Amino acid sequence: MILRSAREHFAAHGYERTTIRAVAADAEIDPSMVMRYFGSKEQLFDAALTVDLQLPDLTTVPPGELPELMVRHFLHRWEHAPVDDALLMLLRSAVTNEKAAGRLHEVFARQVAPALVTALGPETAARAGGVFSAQLLGLAVSRYLIRLPAVTALDTEDVVRTLAPAIAATLGIAR
Repeated sequence: MILRSAREHFAAHGYERTTIRAVAADAEIDPSMVMRYFGSKEQLFDAALTVDLQLPDLTTVPPGELPELMVRHFLHRWEHAPVDDALLMLLRSAVTNEKAAGRLHEVFARQVAPALVTALGPETAARAGGVFSAQLLGLAVSRYLIRLPAVTALDTEDVVRTLAPAIAATLGIAR
């Protein structure tokens, strides 16, 4: 219950504006209990940062299908994630908190990069993986955090149709 409350607060307000008191109030416990279990706001934040991108197995995906598959996967992940999703919390917090930025980098380095190596080989993954990640994170920030009207107005098919070719170009994949 504490971690759920913490994730909701970190996702909604970021690290800087989340307080132990607010987390405790939502969890219907005394703030001292949060401190007892987690020790500090930083340790609570650490505990709340577990992210699994749930990437599909890309070993059998033809390279030409990879961009669309990944755009669809991330759209689905964002649009069907629970309110207390740790990835949303990380994105919102990474802008102002170095620890969150480091953890977000780690998530992409440990989950996305190996998936790209599996699908495209180490050279392509090393050359284009960062820009590929930036494209997906840019979509997430503009659609789910900033909520740019021109981006939120797009349905899933519009986003896929628009972004997949750009990702294919980034990865050097002929479509």
